[in-house]
Amino acid sequence: MTSRIAALAIDAVEPRVVAEFWCAVLGWTVVDTAPDGITIGPAGGAGLTIDVFAVPERKSVKNRLHLDLRADGGSTVEELRRLLDLGARRVDVGQGPDVSWVVLADPEGNEFCLLSRTVQEMLSSS
Repeated sequence: MTSRIAALAIDAVEPRVVAEFWCAVLGWTVVDTAPDGITIGPAGGAGLTIDVFAVPERKSVKNRLHLDLRADGGSTVEELRRLLDLGARRVDVGQGPDVSWVVLADPEGNEFCLLSRTVQEMLSSS
């Protein structure tokens, strides 16, 4: 017997803003709305979801858990521009100058990374 990840949770002062950002980033939709938060997931409802819960305090330190993203269907440069246009911003969490990924933050400062190799590059190398 094993466990399976069902959902990731993100705390947010403005859950709607964070949920809309991640829906745009991932091409997902809102699948449920409750007084304390919003659940987003892929169209069709299968697989992992993200729950964005309302909290009163703003993020104050580096995340202990973060998402790593890969560009899918375009170049990493194009995806970086798209993410920045959606409201992501570059952040420094202590990464060195020679890392192959870009560290970004969502509208409330939750860090995530855009990896250098695209989905298609990963598939063609395996």
